[in-house]
Amino acid sequence: MPSNLSPVSVPGQEPVHASSTAAFFDVDNTMMRGASLFAVARKMYQRRAFRLREVAWFALHQLRFVARGENLGDIQAIRDRALLMAAGFSVADMVALGDEIYDEFIESKIWPGTRAIADQHLHAGRRVWLVTATPLEVASVMARRLGLSGALGTSVEHVEGLYTGRLVGEILHGAAKAEAVQDLALAEGLDLDECWGYSDSHNDIPMLEAVGHPVAINPDWRLRRHAKDRNWPVYDFRTGRKAATFGLKAAGISGAIWGLWRSFGALRRRP
Repeated sequence: MPSNLSPVSVPGQEPVHASSTAAFFDVDNTMMRGASLFAVARKMYQRRAFRLREVAWFALHQLRFVARGENLGDIQAIRDRALLMAAGFSVADMVALGDEIYDEFIESKIWPGTRAIADQHLHAGRRVWLVTATPLEVASVMARRLGLSGALGTSVEHVEGLYTGRLVGEILHGAAKAEAVQDLALAEGLDLDECWGYSDSHNDIPMLEAVGHPVAINPDWRLRRHAKDRNWPVYDFRTGRKAATFGLKAAGISGAIWGLWRSFGALRRRP
């Protein structure tokens, strides 16, 4: 299994070896509202890893993410900018920041409905994994804090405890997620035909089609159409309905703008 796709087992969570089934959850807009990389960027700004204008750049992409869903071009742009700024940052600091990032930015954005589904899988004796483009160090903290079995995330190269600004392998996105899930299934003896997959994005269709029970959560329009054509279950926790109206979507964008403005105001007031 490639090093950047290595699973991170959660301490205290013993794997259910008797079960050959698992559930795989995307993170951004599936397990949580918004983009987890934005939370990482905000915390790194607080640690003076980069300047406010860099956070503003991430905020713009976060807003676009909320408005239109995941886009490969945006993901690649965020990846490249984040890698550039992470060069020289301590791995130990990132690991230590993981819990702070979860407490301050992620926990309040977890979708209760998605977490309930994950808990149901755990109660049924299935392993539950996060599969995300988020850095592995942060993804593993999320899995631990949610009581899940582990995480698959993007691995960033580091030398002598410092990030180099280069990836190990590729970002865990799109088809790479399907490959990661297939590698994990082989290593863990999972029967993918009996496994579940959850995502909001059409970019994750390869991962969803790799399992026997694909489910769309808060789907973008392409995934919604794909799911409808194939009779996949669809859950939308954003509005409580199968489809959001334009008015509700606009309200959500306005709320995101207000939230970002409040956040930046608080950040700028920090000494």
